Formats: sequence, structure tokens, C-alpha cells
Amino acid sequence: MTIHIGARPGQIAETVLMPGDPYRARWAAETFLDGAELVNEVRGMLGYTGTWRGNRVTIQGSGMGMASMSIYANELIRDYGARTLIRIGSAGAMQQGVAIRDLVLAMTASTLSTPSRGILREVNLAPAADWSLLHAAWAAAQARGARAHVGGIYSSDVFYDERPDLNDIMTRHGVLAVEMEAAELYLLAARHKVRALAVLTISDHLLTGEALPAEARERSFAEMVEIALEAAFA
Repeated sequence: MTIHIGARPGQIAETVLMPGDPYRARWAAETFLDGAELVNEVRGMLGYTGTWRGNRVTIQGSGMGMASMSIYANELIRDYGARTLIRIGSAGAMQQGVAIRDLVLAMTASTLSTPSRGILREVNLAPAADWSLLHAAWAAAQARGARAHVGGIYSSDVFYDERPDLNDIMTRHGVLAVEMEAAELYLLAARHKVRALAVLTISDHLLTGEALPAEARERSFAEMVEIALEAAFA
């Protein structure tokens, strides 16, 4: 057990999918895993371990924001031996060519700051996805005919920002979408020499104002989870 994860030794798989919402973790575990067992409920941040096509998988909620992601990813890697961590979550599109329900596979994650900034000091390290996971996710998306985009995203450290100029700059420089966790996950993966990827579903659009209705999100997110699982065990 750790401060934030109550699982016993051996209850966490080497492959972990990390949605922000703990209830989405429960839904994904019940939908895609065989023999899913609740292994963590500390602070209501649910985690389940089961199997997918015979492979052990843990689906652990990470909470919202990079600080929360940092806590769970650190403990999963350092204390439970996680070696492949895939964020599955929603994002806001920042390009006209990226539509609601599209998938974004984050090759890089730009940010203003992360919990790791104190370690990096003056270095502007460019956090990036693991190539093998990225390539496998792209192949899985292509095989099923999914609308997927590969490129850079922006990991914001606030939800209610007041910097429309910053969004304009990101859009101008080809950033595909914005979310709040991937940059810190990628930095931790680089530090601990493990694999990481963010597979994201576009739930709203910053340019058009479109948004995916709440009742439609679950159906759209299923494809994202399947592609993440296929990439993890390609």
C-alpha cells in the first residue's frame, strides 16, 4: 500500500490505463476486462485489475490535473512496478480539421508548467510519447477505420484560464488539442524509463463551441479504450 493507493503487492498490473474520472475507470473495467477486481478506492479514486485477452491490466483513475496525475503515476511506477501507462481521456480540439469524437494520439505535450518544473529548473524538456505505443495505437486506429490524428497537444495546468491569446498561439502552431495531464505523465515516464502514451477523445471544440452530449460520451470513449488496449499489447 502507498499513501494514495490501497492495493496490496501484486494487485497492480504492469500495464495501467489511466482515465481521469474514477467512475470512468469503473465503467472501462466492467466493460472491457474479464474478472475485474476492485483494488483501490482510497479517496474514492477507483482502480481495478483484470485481464484483456489474457493479459493483466489495471485501470486506475488519476484525477484532474497534472498534480494529481503525478501522485498516481509516481506511486504506480515506483511502488507497484507499472511499466506501461496509457492515459485515456477527453480533450478539447484546437484545429478546424479535428472534429468531435475524433481521436488524438499525443506525440508530444507542451505546457506552461508541471509538478516536475522544480526538478527541470531552466531546462525546457520536450516530453514525448513512447514510439512503440504511439505506432501501435496509430496502426490499431487505422485498422478499425477510426478518425485519428497524431501530433502535439497542450497540457494546461488550469481549467478556467483567462488567456485566449495562449489558445490562439497554440492553434497557430498546430497544437491539436488541450487536456490537463499528459505532459507530466510523459515526463515521469522519461525519468523512470517506462512507456507512456495519451489516447484522447475529442469531447468539445474550442474553435466551434461544439460539445459532445454527456450521454454520448461513453459510447464514443469505447473506441479509445479498445485502441489503448490493443496498443499496449501489440
